[in-house]
Amino acid sequence: MAYRGLGVGGTLAPTPASEGDRLAALGYRQELARVLSLFDNFAVAFSYLSPMVGVYSLYTLGLGTGGPRYIWTMPVVVGAMLLVALAFGELASEYPLSGALYQYGKYCVGSRYGWFVGWIYGFALLATVASVDSGAVGYVTALANAWFGTHLSAGDHRTIFAITGAIVILSALLNAIGAKIMGRVARFGVYVETIGTFGVFAALAVAGFHHGIGYAFTTQHVAHLTSNPLGVDFGGHWWTGAALVAILANVYIFFGFESAGDISEETLDARRQVPKAMRNALLYGGIASFVLVLGLILATPAGGIAGVVSGGIDVILGELPAWLQQFFLVMVVVAFFSCGTAVQGAGARVAYALARDGALPGSDWIRRVSARHHTPVNAIAIGAAIPFAFLLLVLINPSHTVHLGWFDYPAHVNALYALVSFSTSGIYLAFFLTLLGALIARARGWRPQGAFSLGGWGVVVTLGGALYLLLMLLNIVWPSSLASGRALFNYGWVTLLVMAVIVALGACYQTLARIRR
Repeated sequence: MAYRGLGVGGTLAPTPASEGDRLAALGYRQELARVLSLFDNFAVAFSYLSPMVGVYSLYTLGLGTGGPRYIWTMPVVVGAMLLVALAFGELASEYPLSGALYQYGKYCVGSRYGWFVGWIYGFALLATVASVDSGAVGYVTALANAWFGTHLSAGDHRTIFAITGAIVILSALLNAIGAKIMGRVARFGVYVETIGTFGVFAALAVAGFHHGIGYAFTTQHVAHLTSNPLGVDFGGHWWTGAALVAILANVYIFFGFESAGDISEETLDARRQVPKAMRNALLYGGIASFVLVLGLILATPAGGIAGVVSGGIDVILGELPAWLQQFFLVMVVVAFFSCGTAVQGAGARVAYALARDGALPGSDWIRRVSARHHTPVNAIAIGAAIPFAFLLLVLINPSHTVHLGWFDYPAHVNALYALVSFSTSGIYLAFFLTLLGALIARARGWRPQGAFSLGGWGVVVTLGGALYLLLMLLNIVWPSSLASGRALFNYGWVTLLVMAVIVALGACYQTLARIRR
C-alpha cells in the first residue's frame, strides 16, 4: 500500500494512487512521509543554490579576475544550466525517486553506472556541507564579537571546528525530525534570501551608488598584471583569459536545483512538481544573484575594485548604517544555515537511496526509516558524520608552499578547502554522467513518458547541457600553476587529484562489492 503524509497519531495517510503505483512500478514502496508541497520542494532546491552564500563567498574572486564585467558571465551560466535543469526535469518526472541522479543513471544505463554517479554526487554533496557550514564561521564570529564583546577569530582552527560542528549537528537534528521541518527551514531561507539580495540592492541604492550602469561593462584592466588586484596575469586577454576564470565564480554557484529530485518521494505530485521546482529555483536564483552582484558593483567605492578585493564585501556594506550592516549579517548567517541544512538533507537521501538497493557498506542500517518521523534517520546521521570528519582537515594548513611530486600545494590553504574544491567539480562530473546516460538511453530507444517531457527537443537540450557541463568541468579541473588565476579556484593540481582519488576509491569498492542490482 502506498502512503502519504502523517495522519492521526503519527500514522501515514494513503497516498494518491498514481504516485504509489509509479513507485511500485519502479520496485519500491512508500516509506518516507509525502508531505512537501511545490513551494517546499522549490525552497529546498533554492536554499541549496543560495544566491547569498554563493555571492558572499565568491564575489571578490569574480571581481578580481574579471572586473565588473564578470557579471555578464552570469546569464551565460544560468542559460546553459537551464538546459541541464530541463533535461533533469524530464528524468525526474519519469523516475520520481529519492537519490535523483543515482536513480537516473541506474535506469538509463545500468546499476553499476548509476552507482558511480551516486558515489561521486553523494561524496560531492557531503563535501559541500562542510564547505557551506564552515563558510558561515566568519559571519557568526563577526556577530558574536559585535553583540557580546567576544574576541573570536574566524581563522582559528578550534573556532572553525566548534561553530561548523554545531551547525552540522543542528541541521541533522532538524532534518531528522521530519521532511516538513526541512521544508519550513528552506521556506524561511527563501524569505531571507529575498530580503538579503533585493534588500541589499535597495539599501545600497538609497545610500547612493558610486557608478552608473556603464561601469558594469568595464574590466578595470584586470587582464593586465600591473592592474590586477589579485596579482594574476592574463596577458592582456580578457575574453580568452580573464573571462574563462571569472566565469567560475558563477559556475560554482548555479547548481543545487537538482536537489528537488532528491526529495521526490516526500513531495506531493512529484512527477509534475519537481521539474517545475528545478526550473524555478534556477531562474529565481539567477535573478536574485544578478541583482545582488549588480548592486555591489555599482556601489564600489571611488577607490576602485582593489580595495574591495582585499577587504571583501564589508568594504561596500560598510557605508551602510551599523544596525543595517548587522541586520544583513544575520541574513547571511541564516542563508548559510538554510543552505547547509538543504544540502545535508539531499546528501542523506542519496545515501538512503543507495543503501535501499544494498549498494553501500552497512546498507541495512543506513536504509532504516524512523517509525515516528518517517525520515531516513541513519542516512541523515551519515550526512552529519562524514562532514564532521572532514572538519579535521582544518588542522592541516601549511604556512609555506609544499612541493609534492610534480606539483606544489599552496601555502595557507587548509586541507578542508582543498577537499571542498572537489565539490563543484564532482557535482559537474555527476551532472555530465547523468546527461550522458540519458543520451545513451535515448539511443537505445527510451522515450520519456512522464508528466513533463521535452518532446522533439529532448535530444538537442540534453546534448547542449552535456556539452556545457563537459566544457566547464574541464575549465574547473584543468591543472595550472599557482600563479594563474584558475588556481584561485582549483589550487593547481589539487582538485583534479582529489577527484581522481575519490573516483578510484569508488571503482575499488564497486569491484570488490560486485554491485549488480
